[in-house]
Amino acid sequence: MTRRTMTMIGGGSGVLLVLLGGAAWWVFRGAAPAFLPPPANIAAIIRRTPTNATGMPLTLPPGFSIGIFASELGKPRVLHMGPRGELLVSVPEDGHVLALRDRDGDGAAEERAVVVTGLRKPHGIVTWEQDGRWKLFVAAEDRVLAFDYDPDARRAANPTTLTELPVGGQHVTRSLSLQWNPRVDTPPRLLVSVGSSCNICQETDARRAAILSMNLDGSDVRPFATGLRNSVFMAHAPWTRGGPVWATEMGQDFLGDALPPDEINLVEEGRDYGWPYCYGKNVRNAFDARRSVACDTKTPSHIDLPAHVAPLGLAFIPEIGWPKGWGNDLLVAYHGSWNRSSPTGYEIVRVRLAEYGARVVGIEDFISGWRVSDQRALGRPVDLLAQPNGTLYISDDHAGVIYRVTYDPSVWVDDGQEGKPPDRSAGGCVITGCSGQVCADREVMTTCEYRPEYACYANERCERQENGSCGWVATEALRSCLDRTRRPSFPGT
Repeated sequence: MTRRTMTMIGGGSGVLLVLLGGAAWWVFRGAAPAFLPPPANIAAIIRRTPTNATGMPLTLPPGFSIGIFASELGKPRVLHMGPRGELLVSVPEDGHVLALRDRDGDGAAEERAVVVTGLRKPHGIVTWEQDGRWKLFVAAEDRVLAFDYDPDARRAANPTTLTELPVGGQHVTRSLSLQWNPRVDTPPRLLVSVGSSCNICQETDARRAAILSMNLDGSDVRPFATGLRNSVFMAHAPWTRGGPVWATEMGQDFLGDALPPDEINLVEEGRDYGWPYCYGKNVRNAFDARRSVACDTKTPSHIDLPAHVAPLGLAFIPEIGWPKGWGNDLLVAYHGSWNRSSPTGYEIVRVRLAEYGARVVGIEDFISGWRVSDQRALGRPVDLLAQPNGTLYISDDHAGVIYRVTYDPSVWVDDGQEGKPPDRSAGGCVITGCSGQVCADREVMTTCEYRPEYACYANERCERQENGSCGWVATEALRSCLDRTRRPSFPGT
């Protein structure tokens, strides 16, 4: 080989490397905040003492304070309040589920227990009381499992595989939600979200890019909804416990900075939400353009969010213990972009809803400040767990912490939003308790042990009775619901 030929080959390789490097820069520009370690330990900045940390570094609305509930957790993801007030949290990368407990009530967890370990990327977690005993359901990447759960010992035992799930590919998190209407005498069903195996493709496994439904014993596994690229988190509106599931949806990558929108969908059984061919409000994707697809036959998104904000956890704001006018609005965690030239997200927003969620009044910042520059982020919010006492728990898989946000009602916030669900209390009575199950003349502390009958009070009125005390209005619907739900749990489920 001549010297000239060798030079040409070497030069060609150099050009190729430059092109590849340029392509990599173009694809991953703006990814630094997601992948580089935090520039500082946010737990050392905020510490455990709650503070309204405006500008130091997080910004919250007036009346709200934030503290560290637990730190050094690895990469915590899903949050679930256990039956004894213990906070259950999944840590997929470590293969376990933890239970955190704040026994002394100072706003920080001093007890930490491993509930279950040795699983393949456990993510979704829910609990359910069955025949007087508690069950813990866990969605790992490869299967959904049921455990006997002892909330006092914070231990899970006797695992049973309910169904196996497809593994590999791009999206490995599996999330859970209970689909149950206490006003209908039917057992609950378990919903399982399984993301797509790819950025954009036609799946060969019908269980991917879908939400599955099954009985609590793992029987009758069937598709609940399809065409959902990656619905990582789900929530039920308090006014329709057995109705549509609200689910965040991450849109396709690499269509540019502004497309496609990320979404919040109202997921109903039997619906197709369009992926991989359609997105947003029935917009046709360029994927497989030669295929004839009628996007107007697909179910459109309910709410379009900015592209690449990566929406994860969502939580409805309780009517109790939060600012007036905020009840039944939606909080959404924007995990933050990794594939946008200018990073976006890295915050929690409040979606102001009206007409029982049918109309969006606006979207505004709730907590911001995690992204400190285009190159670094102090944290990335993941899941949200809102409580009726004005408390919000937030997991952060970038900083390895769980935050605890509290609200001081002495700071009055009233935005006068129209179209809100009606006030359900009167005569100076208040709806209180961890699950909104108590009607009293003042806020009271209760255990956070959840019982199915508590859901019966979700739409009932709390007012002063003839004897002068506060109590629930005894409607026929309430009596019927309590009769059904106070019976022993559905046998065999």
